[in-house]
Amino acid sequence: MNKGDLIDAVSGEAGLSKADASRAVESMIAAITRALKDGNQVSLVGFGTFTVKTRAARTGRNPRTGDAIEIRASRIPGFRAGKALKDAVN
Repeated sequence: MNKGDLIDAVSGEAGLSKADASRAVESMIAAITRALKDGNQVSLVGFGTFTVKTRAARTGRNPRTGDAIEIRASRIPGFRAGKALKDAVN
């Protein structure tokens, strides 16, 4: 399922026009992105939790030349599925 399919599904399930469903999906994505950017976590009970994880600096290898390179520390988004989502999938 891609974003367009998700918008179609939200439109059908909620009885919204595609334009309204598109705005709702875009707003939700923007709100989650803003919260993560600010360092907060987003918990959707039964679905899962979005968090920001810190990846430490490390030494890597250039696959083409084999030279050692320094990879700087970074923050990455993470997702942990909730119990209801895990149960639904299994």
